Amino acid sequence: MESDRLYRVEKKDIEKLKQLLTECFKEDPLYCNLIPDMDTRKRLLPELFECDMEEFFETCEIYADSPDINGIMVVDDESEVYDPVHYYLAEAAATLKTDGYLIREDKTLKTFWNFFHGRDYLNSRWTDQLHQEERLHIIYLAVRPSMQHHGISACLLKEAIEFADRNHLMISLETHKHSNVSFYEHFGFRLFGVVEKHFHLKQYCMIREMR
Repeated sequence: MESDRLYRVEKKDIEKLKQLLTECFKEDPLYCNLIPDMDTRKRLLPELFECDMEEFFETCEIYADSPDINGIMVVDDESEVYDPVHYYLAEAAATLKTDGYLIREDKTLKTFWNFFHGRDYLNSRWTDQLHQEERLHIIYLAVRPSMQHHGISACLLKEAIEFADRNHLMISLETHKHSNVSFYEHFGFRLFGVVEKHFHLKQYCMIREMR
């Protein structure tokens, strides 16, 4: 994906990214199930998001509303040609680093096992059912809580939609909040399915057909 209107996030911005994502997801249903203890969650999330961002800088595009980074969108353009060796090495490195943090933080391995059992919520494997490589997958769409309801989410999402429509791409994403479903439906998405495994947690899988 390419955009001239959004800020392309760089590696020098990683501290801002960690702070933003921790603020946005510290009470998200997914992470509340994976890391039930709030104090542990606050300590662990910045490290986990750093692992994610290191992988995404190698495999995806990360855009923000501005250099201040009050909202971000992480997009994986499945239509682009990619080096599978580079992709899987980046993924494996991030996984090993993440597992190390989980084991170090909780010697009982309870948190590690939560992440293991919750892998279907984390890997977007449901998109295999789409049989569609001409597709953007939005991994993260997040706006700082204090800056919500200012149109930042809509601005980021519209940019992805315009790019997808110009290039005849489907868009896929998932959310763990039922309240977000109607927001995405407003932009032409529909509910494809619901993942519910191991936790009392629903993952709403949504797609927007290519235009």
